[in-house]
Amino acid sequence: MRLRLGYSVGYWSSGPPEGALEAILTAERLGFDSVWSAEAYGSDALTPLAWWGSATSSIRLGTGIVQISARTPAATAMAAMTMDHLSGGRFILGLGVSGPQVVEGWYGQPYRRPLERTREYIQIVRSIVARESPVEHRGNQYRLPYDGPDASGLGKPLRATVHPHRTNIPIFLGAEGPKNVALAAEIADGWLPLFFSPSENDFYQSCLDEGFAASGESAKSARFEVAAPVPVIPGDDVEACADLIRPMLALYAGGMGARGANFHFDVFARMGYEDVALKVQNLYLEGKKAEAAASIPIEMVEDVALVGPAGKIREELAKWEDTCLTTILLSGPSALLPVIADILS
Repeated sequence: MRLRLGYSVGYWSSGPPEGALEAILTAERLGFDSVWSAEAYGSDALTPLAWWGSATSSIRLGTGIVQISARTPAATAMAAMTMDHLSGGRFILGLGVSGPQVVEGWYGQPYRRPLERTREYIQIVRSIVARESPVEHRGNQYRLPYDGPDASGLGKPLRATVHPHRTNIPIFLGAEGPKNVALAAEIADGWLPLFFSPSENDFYQSCLDEGFAASGESAKSARFEVAAPVPVIPGDDVEACADLIRPMLALYAGGMGARGANFHFDVFARMGYEDVALKVQNLYLEGKKAEAAASIPIEMVEDVALVGPAGKIREELAKWEDTCLTTILLSGPSALLPVIADILS
């Protein structure tokens, strides 16, 4: 299967990424299917996407991801309907729970029962966007209208004043663990994996199949999308290309989340790199970031990225095409995008 291409702007570091708009316009000109923004605990995902997306006309605009704890379901549904109207029906709502350090440390929200929270959140968002009736929800995580012990008693079910551009805005779920991946297939329209590897396709496909079966929609798998960031670094020196990716892998495998609660670490452990990930984590948490990056073997890089000469990348691309992926999300400066697109075409 020929994979579609998307462009990932990601989240900001100390400020707006230089050349982002130029890269997005280049991606649209090259026929890329989608462009994606992100948020962690700095820039938000929606504002840059609206700002840069206003200069585009055909490329789909996705959040990869909006963090569930950052906004109430109603606020997210309002933003999604607004973005969908402004973009003429090009918006994709990518959602995710993030991790306990961010949820509790940054947003001041409890992390408990993330799967239940995600399910209820998406139910409410879909109800608001569908606009079939005033919204009521009685769950363990969310209650609309609010009826807690400190409630005024004046809350009532409401329906959005805005009529949606589409009553079924696509929702993609960022997920890494098997239960969350299955949940994405059950209740969402797409899955946003991180550090996807063709070697793990059978494992992920079994998770997706479990979710498709639970959805009750026999044909859901045919329309379900899977869009994954895949670093593509062309160059004659494979190790030099890999060196451009190793620091990022070290950050996620070793520096993201707490020891024992790092979902990215778990992904690499399932891929067979638990010993490497443990070493990387120990070095990273000791502040030895360069040593952590240097300890990542080329095999680990090549499991989640395409690096090296164009011929090697084209040959290895076949493995990615023979997976559940539908879209490869690229990053990088605008000048590099035509080169990579040509290699992958």
